[in-house]
Amino acid sequence: MKKQSTWRFVLKIVGVSLAAAGAICLVIGYWDKLMALFGSVCEKCKGKCSNPEFDDYDDEQLYE
Repeated sequence: MKKQSTWRFVLKIVGVSLAAAGAICLVIGYWDKLMALFGSVCEKCKGKCSNPEFDDYDDEQLYE
């Protein structure tokens, strides 16, 4: 009985490792599309998160 449970454990580890490798391959394969999506979401959030309280200050003079 102990030998059978050891094999089950080994097969579970192999299965989890293969699933993780597949997920990593998907992320690498779609990296450019994921970054484009992330960039567009960030651009949309920048417009909503801007604070109008500080719009009247001239930032160009601060960094001269």
